[in-house]
Amino acid sequence: MDTNGIGKGPITGLTQLAGGTQNIIAKFERNGEPFVLRRPSVTPRAKANEVMAREARVLAALAGTNVPHPRFIAVCDNPDVLGATFYLMEAVDGFNAVTGLPELHRSSPQIRREMGFAMVDAAAELGGLDHEALGLGDFGKPENYLSRQAGRWMSQLESYTKHEGWPGGEGLGDVHTLADYLSANLPPDFKPGIMHGDYAIGNVMFRNDGPQLAAVIDWELSTIGDPLVDLAWVICTWRDPAWRDLPVLVVEPWEGFPTIDEMIQRYADRSQRDLSHIDWYIVLACFKLAIILEGTYARAFSGAAPRAIGKTLHETSVTLIERAHARLNRTVWQ
Repeated sequence: MDTNGIGKGPITGLTQLAGGTQNIIAKFERNGEPFVLRRPSVTPRAKANEVMAREARVLAALAGTNVPHPRFIAVCDNPDVLGATFYLMEAVDGFNAVTGLPELHRSSPQIRREMGFAMVDAAAELGGLDHEALGLGDFGKPENYLSRQAGRWMSQLESYTKHEGWPGGEGLGDVHTLADYLSANLPPDFKPGIMHGDYAIGNVMFRNDGPQLAAVIDWELSTIGDPLVDLAWVICTWRDPAWRDLPVLVVEPWEGFPTIDEMIQRYADRSQRDLSHIDWYIVLACFKLAIILEGTYARAFSGAAPRAIGKTLHETSVTLIERAHARLNRTVWQ
């Protein structure tokens, strides 16, 4: 920080923040100014430093846009400093709805309704950005992005067989029909754009004084692909009378939040993108997220993840596969 002219004086008030198991997030102050540091875990995954550098790059590129995000300050890719790539960003003044709603938001169904629409508006804003103009022309591989998805994630599911004791993909439900549907019904075309990659209510922070977003956080899966997947991702994890609740991403009270159909219509009103194939995207999002989460369940059998968390995420995956079939068949869960 001294070398880059960032703040003065000693570091004080160092506190680790909650934020998953894959990264370390810490908040501290320097001469009364707050900073947040993000870095890989002490025992990082493969390519963790590369992922951290990508996060920093996309946050830097978003500066000056209307997408709510933590302001990027600086990145350090010299492992001699902290042992890994890390970056600094502003401290966001806001709250995560999954950890609890402030009284203002708890007491107003109308505010909760606007919170849902604020998430959609941010997704539409992100999907409308010109990634090449922002210097992200080489940030992903959008060619054949959609056609790669079914095979890519079925291969991922198959790879979990290396964990002895994992019951297998059959425990999720009928994933093969979903994979066949996705391969056989590809949308004819799409306009590439920036994707967050894990756009759900747990990865945004809302303002304390109203329904607006303070920031979209956790950009580690961001890439250049089809931004409609972000819309589908928030839809597939949304609570709605049309399907059974997930055991994760629980927000209470829920009354007032818009329905999935209202969320889709809001996006259509805010975006130039073609939503005529939105059912396909929702099936993809359910299918993909279910397989990602099943990985933790599989790893739990070999001791690489907590069994209780693995069980919860497996139940989530099963429900997501049910949701995919429900959307595919347009049935309503009773």
